[in-house]
Amino acid sequence: MFVHHVFFWLKEGLSEADIQQFENGVRSLLTIPSVKFGDIGKPAATDRPIIERSYSYSLLTVFDDFEGHEAYQVPQSDIHKKFVDECQHLWDRVLIYDSESENTIG
Repeated sequence: MFVHHVFFWLKEGLSEADIQQFENGVRSLLTIPSVKFGDIGKPAATDRPIIERSYSYSLLTVFDDFEGHEAYQVPQSDIHKKFVDECQHLWDRVLIYDSESENTIG
């Protein structure tokens, strides 16, 4: 299993239309065929010093393997390319964590 977790820091002062554009765009990534599981979220209300809560949105995608992840990426995926082209002006920062599972429960 290959896990791709993306954190977005949106720009300050975006309009509701801008935020809707981002949300629609990031949601479109979950329609890419190689995505086996996906989740879009905002920071939870947990409040401990060790927890990073400064991001605006997170995108979690899970693939069967590295090849599935590569099929999701630009330039292979037109959906992903469209998202980046149409939405990159909306964020200040993106941070990505990728991992390959060694032990899976379930």
